[in-house]
Amino acid sequence: MADGDDRIVSPNYGDDDAQENTLRPRRLEDYIGQEQVKDNLSILLAAARKRGEALDHVLLYGPPGLGKTSLSLIIAAEMEANIRMTSGPAIEHAGDLASILTALDERDVLFIDEIHRLSRVVEERLYSAMEDYALDLIIGKGPSARSVRLPLKHFTVVGATTRFGALTAPLRDRFGAIYRLNYYDDAALQQIIRRSARILKVQAEEDGIQEMARRARGTPRIANRLLRRVRDYAQVRANGVITREVASAALAALEVDDRGLDPSDRAVLLTIIQKFDGGPVGIETLAASMSEEVETVEDVYEPYLLQLGFLARTPRGRIVTRLAYEHLGLPYRSGPTPFGLWDDPNAP
Repeated sequence: MADGDDRIVSPNYGDDDAQENTLRPRRLEDYIGQEQVKDNLSILLAAARKRGEALDHVLLYGPPGLGKTSLSLIIAAEMEANIRMTSGPAIEHAGDLASILTALDERDVLFIDEIHRLSRVVEERLYSAMEDYALDLIIGKGPSARSVRLPLKHFTVVGATTRFGALTAPLRDRFGAIYRLNYYDDAALQQIIRRSARILKVQAEEDGIQEMARRARGTPRIANRLLRRVRDYAQVRANGVITREVASAALAALEVDDRGLDPSDRAVLLTIIQKFDGGPVGIETLAASMSEEVETVEDVYEPYLLQLGFLARTPRGRIVTRLAYEHLGLPYRSGPTPFGLWDDPNAP
């Protein structure tokens, strides 16, 4: 199954992003964007430090690539604590969770990525650990089995998820602070690219930075990835300086257009336009016509197209909007609207 992770504009972490760790901000003051989250988190951190207590459990949610892992590392650094990093699928058994929790020291941070993918058994064991700082264990089997409560040191769970709705209510309720990370605007992305260029010792002019930020789909991970690829192009085809012309040529070679769409994004739109007269078309029919899985279309291709307003979900299926036709340079076909009515061709 093609999951889209090999795309240059994929927001998911890939093999090409190993250098990303050197670009991560180390302190909250260096973290760019998400101002509301930063303000609230700075108060939470300052209060916990003043009391000498472990930070309350924190849940971060939002699309991939926006900085949830970076924030977890910053939280540990600001608390001057160690951090243990894992993910929901990696904790397969309750015993795995017990070994992780018992190794944590006072005020340590446990970062659980994809926390919505914890198994039910592991999740239920985590409840008492988060709430009571204790782990309930069953020793023995059969009639001789007995329950033992093992005390834990006060620690902080930082959970990250891209699917907030998939979390169970009991798990959500055990987080004292819940923050949503939103897509970045161009100004914030330009700051991020400017900072990354300094770290990578890349000479980039302002108009080149603006060109990369415009195509980064509101996602810092994609912005840094585009910077690295444009840097390579500049070193081989230009004089090593990223100008607007160099950035445009490099991104054109990567088939990333001026709105950040790649061939897969355009294929979704063109499939609906050319095969289904612009829609509406059901998601299963669309996926089958593209030889893709339904989950790939819904989770990988659709989110950004919906964000741009190029695609709309309706009760009857997906439709391509006028904005997408204009972007693709195609004449707009008057057809079914999201409400199942027909457009008035004379309407403004």
